Parts: sequence; C-alpha cells; structure tokens
Amino acid sequence: MKKSITLFFLLAFISILSSQSSTRQRTLVQKDSIKKSKLVLETQDKKIDSLVNVLGVFKPFKKEAHASYYADKFNGRRTTSGRKFDNNKYTAAHKKLPFGTKVRVTNEKNGKWVIVEITDRGPFVKSREIDLSKRAFMDITSNKGSGGMLVTIEVMDK
Repeated sequence: MKKSITLFFLLAFISILSSQSSTRQRTLVQKDSIKKSKLVLETQDKKIDSLVNVLGVFKPFKKEAHASYYADKFNGRRTTSGRKFDNNKYTAAHKKLPFGTKVRVTNEKNGKWVIVEITDRGPFVKSREIDLSKRAFMDITSNKGSGGMLVTIEVMDK
C-alpha cells in the first residue's frame, strides 16, 4: 500500500514538472572552451513566425539577382498591398510577383536563405530585382555593412 502511494505521488510530481517545463522558458548555459565565455542558448515555447515554418516546394525564379533592403524611413508606412511595413518582419518588394507570394531568397556567397512574403512593389532601380526588409537582409548577408548582394530567388509552388 505504501509503495503504491509513493508511486502515485512520484507520477503526479513528474507530470507537474513536465507540464511546467513545456510552458516556461528553458535556458541552457554552456561553457565555450575556445573563447572561455558562456554561451546562453534559449528556447521559448512561443508561436514562431509562420513564414519560417513554411513547408513547400520552391521552383527557381532567378539566379544572380541583385537584392537590397528597405531604408529605415519606410518603417510604419503603407505598402502597395495596403499592409503597414515593418522592417522587423520577413517581407519583400518585387516588381512583378503577386502579393502574398512566398519566396525563398538565398545569398549566393554563403548559402544562407530566408523565406519572405511579397507585400510591396519595387525596387524602382533597374539593376535591382528585390528589396528585402532589413531583418531578412541582415539574416542572410555575410557583410553587415553592405547595402546589396547577389541572391537566388525561388518561388513557392502551390
């Protein structure tokens, strides 16, 4: 009888711990042997931007396209699609692709890529193919000081 009560409380305790660990933020502190500093890795149980989790087939659209990013002065203004522009979201402007199209943009130098949604028209410079939000651009660029890069553009096939 005593063993069954102990087992019951042990199972109850484990279920409480597992439910709490899934709802709170977990932090893992790890020593970096090379730099002799602490790396802090955080995982949060929050809704991740749906654009990042898109599972789909992408078909090639254009290689060696020149990409740039929006200036900060456009933050908060309305885009051609009617949505408010936010430089911290994964959005882009393209001259011809329909609004709402999901596009994978890959930096040709380092292979990093990001998925963005077309929400605006532009860029209005002949040599440029796509304007990315600042967040999307900085996620894939190899040189944070540059204003442009060569990218491969792939359109999500629906």
